[in-house]
Amino acid sequence: MAPVKELTVGQVAMRSGVAVSALHFYEARGLIRSHRTSGNQRRYGRDVLRRVAIIRVAQEVGISLAEIAQAFQSLPEERTPNREDWNLLSTAWRDALDHKISQLKKLRDGLTDCIGCGCMSIDKCPLRNKEDRLAREGTGARRLAVR
Repeated sequence: MAPVKELTVGQVAMRSGVAVSALHFYEARGLIRSHRTSGNQRRYGRDVLRRVAIIRVAQEVGISLAEIAQAFQSLPEERTPNREDWNLLSTAWRDALDHKISQLKKLRDGLTDCIGCGCMSIDKCPLRNKEDRLAREGTGARRLAVR
């Protein structure tokens, strides 16, 4: 028996472990593509299974759908992404992930002494407001992003 060249949305959902509604959402965002049959039913190429797998892995490590969509623009259409494609994608995301990890470590390490970077007029904040230097800039939270 020859392998099926095209899959229904239900088959993709079952094989990928992703809900049909998520597949529709990914398609609306341009992450995956389908075509319509004469009966107006969606059909997906088999390459969509690998693309969905990449989406799930990328989301799991904190890559946004916008970043995934941008990265997918570098992939050839209607071809199953291969190991080389994955190496290119993951290398491009590595620096951003390293930066996020660094930010989270800084936040974790200073969290016990931090309640919002000056938002409660704390005069001692070794993480973000050493010696209350932010008070000179005005009241309220001065810095919310970890740098």
